[in-house]
Amino acid sequence: MKTGKCFAAGALALVLSAGLAHAKIPVPPMDDAAKAKAEEAKTKAADAAKKDAELLARSQDRVAEHYKKSQGKAAPATPAPAAKDAKPAVASTKK
Repeated sequence: MKTGKCFAAGALALVLSAGLAHAKIPVPPMDDAAKAKAEEAKTKAADAAKKDAELLARSQDRVAEHYKKSQGKAAPATPAPAAKDAKPAVASTKK
């Protein structure tokens, strides 16, 4: 019986302490210097993401160009510009 009571007390203590372990400490308010530093870090991260996206696009373009050359297809030098006065095609729906 003592083992069962000890086990139950230990399990109860574990369950009750689990709630305390997951409690969050409130975030202290940021002063102006910390806000400025956070904004600067955010800007740097956005610039880095933009640069990475451009590098990825260039890399994908090179891979596509190489694939087209190896398949015997000529790649267009520049994409065709969109017509300014062109009207969008509308499909007629007669019933």
